[in-house]
Formats: sequence, structure tokens, C-alpha cells
Amino acid sequence: MRSKAGTYGGLSLAQRQTDRRRQLVDAALDIWGEQGWAAVSMRGVCAHARLTDRYFYESFADRDALLVAVWDQVRDETIARILRAIHSKLGEGPMTQLRAAIAELVEHLGDDPRGAALLFGEHTGSAALEQRRQQTLQQFTDLLVALAQPYLRPGADPVELRMSTLIGIGGFVELINAWRAGILATDAGHIIDHTARLGEVLAAQYLAGQ
Repeated sequence: MRSKAGTYGGLSLAQRQTDRRRQLVDAALDIWGEQGWAAVSMRGVCAHARLTDRYFYESFADRDALLVAVWDQVRDETIARILRAIHSKLGEGPMTQLRAAIAELVEHLGDDPRGAALLFGEHTGSAALEQRRQQTLQQFTDLLVALAQPYLRPGADPVELRMSTLIGIGGFVELINAWRAGILATDAGHIIDHTARLGEVLAAQYLAGQ
């Protein structure tokens, strides 16, 4: 129902546009999680969201723009979850914080297969997603390196710290992919314990008192 100028059903034009964009992103995430990114199409997303084509182009220039928006949303939510887990353990030492971050991520991926399919799935064939994947790898590396700074021993080599962090993250991605594919017959708790122990091994040469 239209009320004052620019509003309909109690929502402004900007609010309705925001809602429609959210519907499109959620629809794309549903399709992506079930069938992979290549199955995401403008028409399929619009049909899933029950919106017409014109509303797609209200928010996105093309399919790549939508795919990137979906990726960014899941990445940002994932980073926020990790930071909350880390902050909940402030004052308990870097290894406790790292374990909390690993546990939060592994458990969340188990509960949210859509997000797991997006961040850990195959992106070959999409230049936009491959660029986002590489950027995200660097963002997670930057995050862990920055969080380690207060705990580093004097003279810790920053380049080697970054290399070790990249190795750790890359290995973790492959571990999760193998787990999701059923190659590893184990559970989330075992993944968390093993990854946390390896994190301690990698961190020992850089952290004070390790």
C-alpha cells in the first residue's frame, strides 16, 4: 500500500531496493550451494527470488557482479565469526585464540554447507571468482599475521611468518576440501584438534615463550 511520496507498504524506495538485492544474493547462494557457481544465472536467480529481470539489473551489472557480491557477503560473515571467536578468548594466549578460530570456522562450515561450497568449492572458469579467492587468501593471511603481532618474539622474520601462515591456510583449505569430499573419514572435532596442533608447530618458531 502506497503512503507518502516515495514509500510503498511502509518502505522507502531505497529500503525496497535493499530488500530485493538481498533476495537476489540469497537466491544465488542457494543455487551456488546446491549446484555450484556455474549454475548461477540471471534468470535462474530471478526465478528463485520471484523477481523480474529488471530488478536484477537494478542491483547488478551482470552475473559476475552478483557472484562477487555473494562471495563478499560470505567472506565478510566468515571473518566476523572468526574475529568474535578470537575476541572471546582475549587474554588466554595466541594458541587458545587460534584454536577458537579454527573451531568456529570448522563447526560453522559443517552447519552451513552453502558457505562451505562457496569458499572451498571449485572456481575454475571464473576469472572474477579466482581473483576473489586469491584476495581472500591474502586477507586471511593478513588477519592472522596482524593478530600474531603482540605475541611475536623479538627478531621474528616477518616474511617467514607470512610464508608459514600461507602454507597453513592453504593446507587447511585442502584439508577441508578432502573432508567435505568424504576422502577423510573423520569428524569436526578431529579436524579441529589436528589443525590446532599443527598451528602450534608452525607458530613455535615465531611466538615468544613457545
